Amino acid sequence: MRTLLLSFFLTLAAISFGQVNLSYQKPDQSILTLAEAPLAPRISMDNNGENIIFLYRSNYKTIDELSETEMRLGGLRINPVTNIGSRTTFYTDIKMRKGQEGDPQDIKGLPENGRFAYVSWSPNQKYATFTNTTAQGVELWYVDINTAQAKKLTQDNLNANMGSPYTWFKDSNSLLVQTLPSSKKELIDPKESVPEGPTISVSEAGVKAQNRTYQDLLKNPNDEYNFEQLALSDIQKVNLDGTSSNWKSTDIYQSMNFSPDGNYVMVTTISKPFSYLVPYSRFPSTTTIYDAKGKLVKKMLEVPLIEDLPQGFMAERTGMRDLNWRNDHPATLVWTEALDGGDPANEVPFRDEVFQQTAPFTAKKQSLLKTKDRFAGIRWGNENTAIAYDNWWNTRNTRTYLFDPSNANKTPKVLSDRNYQDVYSDPGNFVTTLNAYDESVLDLHDGKAYLIGDGYSDKGQFPFIDEINLKSQKTERLYQSQLTDKVENIAFALDAKAGEFVVQIESKNEYPNYYIRNIKKRIGLQPLTQFENPFKSIQDVHKEVITYKRDDGLPLTGTLYLPTDYKEGEKYPMIMWAYPREYKDKNSAAQNTSNSNEFTYPSYGSPLYWVTRGYVVLDDAAFPIVGEGDEQPNDSFVKQLVGNAKAAIDAVDAMGYIDRDRVAVGGHSYGAFMTANLLSHSNLFAAGIARSGAYNRTLTPFGFQSEERNYWEAPEVYNTMSPFMNAEKMKTPLLLIHGEADNNSGTYPMQSERYFNALKGLGAPVRLVMLPKESHGYSAKESIMHMLWEQDQWLETYVKNKKIEQPINKKETIKN
Repeated sequence: MRTLLLSFFLTLAAISFGQVNLSYQKPDQSILTLAEAPLAPRISMDNNGENIIFLYRSNYKTIDELSETEMRLGGLRINPVTNIGSRTTFYTDIKMRKGQEGDPQDIKGLPENGRFAYVSWSPNQKYATFTNTTAQGVELWYVDINTAQAKKLTQDNLNANMGSPYTWFKDSNSLLVQTLPSSKKELIDPKESVPEGPTISVSEAGVKAQNRTYQDLLKNPNDEYNFEQLALSDIQKVNLDGTSSNWKSTDIYQSMNFSPDGNYVMVTTISKPFSYLVPYSRFPSTTTIYDAKGKLVKKMLEVPLIEDLPQGFMAERTGMRDLNWRNDHPATLVWTEALDGGDPANEVPFRDEVFQQTAPFTAKKQSLLKTKDRFAGIRWGNENTAIAYDNWWNTRNTRTYLFDPSNANKTPKVLSDRNYQDVYSDPGNFVTTLNAYDESVLDLHDGKAYLIGDGYSDKGQFPFIDEINLKSQKTERLYQSQLTDKVENIAFALDAKAGEFVVQIESKNEYPNYYIRNIKKRIGLQPLTQFENPFKSIQDVHKEVITYKRDDGLPLTGTLYLPTDYKEGEKYPMIMWAYPREYKDKNSAAQNTSNSNEFTYPSYGSPLYWVTRGYVVLDDAAFPIVGEGDEQPNDSFVKQLVGNAKAAIDAVDAMGYIDRDRVAVGGHSYGAFMTANLLSHSNLFAAGIARSGAYNRTLTPFGFQSEERNYWEAPEVYNTMSPFMNAEKMKTPLLLIHGEADNNSGTYPMQSERYFNALKGLGAPVRLVMLPKESHGYSAKESIMHMLWEQDQWLETYVKNKKIEQPINKKETIKN
């Protein structure tokens, strides 16, 4: 007891000083047990559901791993020693199972202490490939599924700096692999280089470039040089017998995609001039078609540097875009072109037009269809049947079109025209299958297709499988889950016509597992996996989805957990965790997508750990921000935010569970922004926890989150919504946590640092914890355990043991 008291008072003392030298800490054992529980493997299943690859990974990286050399260039984070993304999540082991029963088996010949990534099946699914990262670089390996034998294909000379460094030939005997060029030059060390002059950026009169506040951009000529050297690759053809040959010489390769018949390859390269304003995905690019031997067929597309798109989320560049292969044809290219100049402000009857061109890509382009709103993709079926989609952010609308690719004069049928935020009306996603080219296409039988839906409704969640007659557009429900004490999610179809589907079933205390369900034969479920619950200490915690109303009558929900040692009649402190979401109508905002039967899974950022520490937890509390008609959601952001919070506290208080004087609020990213605003504009909370947020919206002047207007169009909105601008109102204890290497747009570490300085300067109780090497999401075990410790100490000090002489003024909910 003496030791515990000493630790507690040392923590209080540490909070009082300006700076604290503190090594990484670990949270209370009850939290630590949950945080260190082993993860179940991820699985990758072949298309017949017969063979499964099990991918094992550690819960966390280590701070040593995060401290490896890293360069941040053009929106990428690269380890220049190993030439793979420095934030790549690696698997530590791979196992497999042949057949649908039994335990996973070891794969023979795997490298020891492997760091595996980019796992994929070959087109014929007889092999699986993956990369292994050594101390020097990246190797390519493959597994023979029949023999469960692994074999190394290349040396550790792959270039994975821009993503997956390989793609399969259609015959499954060879791969195209990006390797480091022999001409690669030594990198410039930014710490040792001497500048040759200033860095200068220019803006031409009248040319607007209203870009988001991207991070990790190029900053100077040295960055440009290093980016180029790290992005350059050769392309080698590597055969499964280990032999290889040069396929394409050195260039900056962004992507490589085979045509369905395997006779052509679409290759996109990146070129100069590079930009200091946008990431590499908007640098100039060229898309070229080659044959399978690497011979030039046609240069299809040249895209200039994209720095100055029109304003708005639905803005697009002009000309050919979204260039891709048509899945149901041997070698047909499909693309989209804007009919509104790419400018959402232009009123036109159709926004986009879709075209195609068949190999050898010399004939005149053929129009396939026009979409009323922005084109959003196609599900190909056959020569006469395809499904297209469009959407429009400002109205939250989406359409589904049924069209005939062989007849552009035939008017497409609109299968659905709906608000995509209205989840209760979601008709589901079309079931696909593999065609003769091993490409994903609509699963069609006698003019009928199938849909899999999540099944959300005002009565609960009941996933379904529908059959739709594409001629009459009538649907028939083939199956709907009737489970009321579990959740059944329909993963994919093994054979829709035969009624075989893979489903995932879970409950509050049963870990999600996969099964085969036959909806026609009505036989019992056939288990595919048998993962056990790793979180035994909270498997019996009380959990329920509660419903309540905001003061304007809007229905809200939240998932409520009671402490593991809950005793009826006692009142407990509470922590509420949330994330605001914007809507254009109250009906969609009121819909419930929470399910109390979902598995109780305390991920690293979750507040669920605190049920073991004597807290009521309200997780995923609904925080809708609604703007109907001409009103934008953010026009009344603060009022709605406080209204959501008050409604949640009132509801749990009315149930008799909590002491409303001891309620904390927390959130990550936009949830952190929410937290700071709630503490600034209400007297509802005893303390707050804000992780990796943005607090000064003038630092994101060309839009943020769901706000399209720039600062000069809506200065009052930006200023009112900025906790930094309202720092003088903040008197409630706030714990700020931020990764020093945050890469998220808008949430620069400076956001927390400047906000802390403002609050400290005004005398507010605040603590700032900067986590070394961490990005927007945290990954090192040391960082996460310390974060949990910080949160626990903060809650114990300012919530559970809150001083009585600091009462909350319940009458004044919204501060003036």
